[in-house]
Amino acid sequence: MTTELTVLNSMADQDFDRALGIHKRWGIRWLDLRDSIYGHNVADLDEPTAERARAAIDSHGGFEVCCLSSSLMFDDVLKGEAHFRERHLSAVGRLARTADILKPRFVRLIAGLYGDRKAGGNAVADMLKSQPWVIDVYRQAIDELAAAGHTVTIENESPNCFLTTPEEVDTFFHALDRRQNVGFTWDIQNQWGCGVFPTVAQYEQLKPLIQYVHVKGGRYDDPAVKHLDWNVALDDANWPVRDIIGRVVADGVSPVICINMPFHGEMQPGYDYTNVTERDIAFMRTIEGIK
Repeated sequence: MTTELTVLNSMADQDFDRALGIHKRWGIRWLDLRDSIYGHNVADLDEPTAERARAAIDSHGGFEVCCLSSSLMFDDVLKGEAHFRERHLSAVGRLARTADILKPRFVRLIAGLYGDRKAGGNAVADMLKSQPWVIDVYRQAIDELAAAGHTVTIENESPNCFLTTPEEVDTFFHALDRRQNVGFTWDIQNQWGCGVFPTVAQYEQLKPLIQYVHVKGGRYDDPAVKHLDWNVALDDANWPVRDIIGRVVADGVSPVICINMPFHGEMQPGYDYTNVTERDIAFMRTIEGIK
């Protein structure tokens, strides 16, 4: 099975039309649409702008939309149910109409933040007791998008995300009870940014839920601690990129892998950040099975 690559659209260029041309030059046919879509984030598109984007995509030929990467639900659940319903759930209908036009494989929601959470424990188990409305709000968003014919993917974020450990991911998706309509986007470095160093063992725990994988570079200085210290390209990363991504490819759990810009560490003094995205694409294509 061949795995293909994509990038967040604005990583190619802030101008949407130029970005499409650069995707072509990079040999990328899958689009992950997040922002800089004629000046809009994907969740904010009105129908005429979504139609304009669809026409531009079609005019280039050969593109398919992998994901609409909205940031809906990227908020602190401790702000309460009313805030989430007004700020996030109310926008799901517009996102569904955009998805009708752009026809993605997935529509993304973000796993929320849980205050200034500390290491240890199971934040989702705690949240189910203290903020039980959270599951209902996510279910309603999933159900609304599913009723319109769209599959949802939920991504872990950083910092303080309530999906940090494999146990939390399992608890959350079990509580949702919507497996036929939703899966997990595993952003490997976002998890590391929450303090959990990525390993093959964690991948194996998460594998039954994964439908999409995001990769970024990153380095630690101290091998005893493995704290995410530096933002670097994937070819300079020292998390086990080849071991984990090789398993992802072999298992076919993420037929498209999305490269993100390195984030959550510090910019390393003196490091050459020129053309990091192109370097990351070239590096990923050295892993067997990636096109």
